[in-house]
Amino acid sequence: MSKFIALIPAAGSGSRMGNDVPKQYLSLSGKPMIYHAINTLCRNSSIAYVLIVLAPHDSEWDKFDWSEFSDKLKVLKCGGATRAESVLNGLISVQHAHNISPEDWILVHDAARPCLSQWQLDKLIDELAEDAVGGLLAVPVADTLKRSNNETRVARTEPRENLWQAQTPQMFRYALLAQALQNAIGIAITDDASAVEAIGFHPKLVASDSYNFKVTYPNDLALAELILQQRNSQ
Repeated sequence: MSKFIALIPAAGSGSRMGNDVPKQYLSLSGKPMIYHAINTLCRNSSIAYVLIVLAPHDSEWDKFDWSEFSDKLKVLKCGGATRAESVLNGLISVQHAHNISPEDWILVHDAARPCLSQWQLDKLIDELAEDAVGGLLAVPVADTLKRSNNETRVARTEPRENLWQAQTPQMFRYALLAQALQNAIGIAITDDASAVEAIGFHPKLVASDSYNFKVTYPNDLALAELILQQRNSQ
């Protein structure tokens, strides 16, 4: 029976946050931001374990207590220069050490999406567990989209029909994801689904909501704080 394994690439610096501390370690509701993604993934009964891929010289991780997740959390210091490299390095590192089957499911999630909920995670797993390709959480684009010219003026309005905003987790079989990321070496891709698309597959879009957003700028951190506070008070 296929296992479900989560992987969080966390080797980046998050430079757009304007902070010396890597973004995944910024404080959010009294914890480092990455804690909230780990907590959601580790507490899901379908997930066998959670892999964290850190930069080789990460100096922040050991400053925090992760013992509450000790039975499901596995840390790998093999992060690469890009997100795709970190994911691929993590997959290669654990293939033999943890008896991963080519058919096992890998759920790749951003460390900077702290507001992932259990219902979103359950929905992704339920809808994709028997899928031939795999897929990702996503939200239909609701806003009007403008394309600019080089002078930051509107060049044209883009139609938004059938456009979706990609989120994570993105869930694919180990063998397919590893093949796709190997193929994508040297190519600029921004998510795992793009790599899978590049070798001819069509990932399934699983409807999510906007609460599962990516913390990119300082104002995003304040919004995530409000969402988590409201969720914890319920």
